[in-house]
Amino acid sequence: MSKPLIAEGGYPSLNNLECDPYAARILSAAYATSAGELNASLQYIYHSINFSYKEDEVRAELLKSIAIAEMHHLDLLGEALIRLGACPVYSFAPPAHYNFYSTKFVAYSRSLRNMIEDDIMGEKYAIYGYERMLPRLKNDTLRALICRILEDEHLHLERLKSSLEGLSY
Repeated sequence: MSKPLIAEGGYPSLNNLECDPYAARILSAAYATSAGELNASLQYIYHSINFSYKEDEVRAELLKSIAIAEMHHLDLLGEALIRLGACPVYSFAPPAHYNFYSTKFVAYSRSLRNMIEDDIMGEKYAIYGYERMLPRLKNDTLRALICRILEDEHLHLERLKSSLEGLSY
């Protein structure tokens, strides 16, 4: 069974979060958008399946372990959204039930190298998005959560860059 590729150390407890629609709106971008955790999870699984089919089990396992980490981030963000008073629907701006997530955002590349390049780009977008969130968040718990997720995203980016070696188009 695959284990998540995560940095050392735990994640902050979200138990003390209270209703905050402003913070929920900020977090929603990381939850279920083209650069969010839901999309990352789906994309990594899709790419892992393709690498496995091509009998590149090392990279397939790497992608699966990143997918599991992204699913954990999705779970944490969903819990935070609920505690902030938003329904964690797969849309851009909970609690509104519109602008739903679409799998059209998954990068369906055909070449294995392009898949890893797409994943690198996805991690860069995620890091950029999280870094832009930090100054807008006033709650220390949410800031700690985003900083902790950023540690994982930087680790993913590093490992993905390393995995490009030896891949052709």
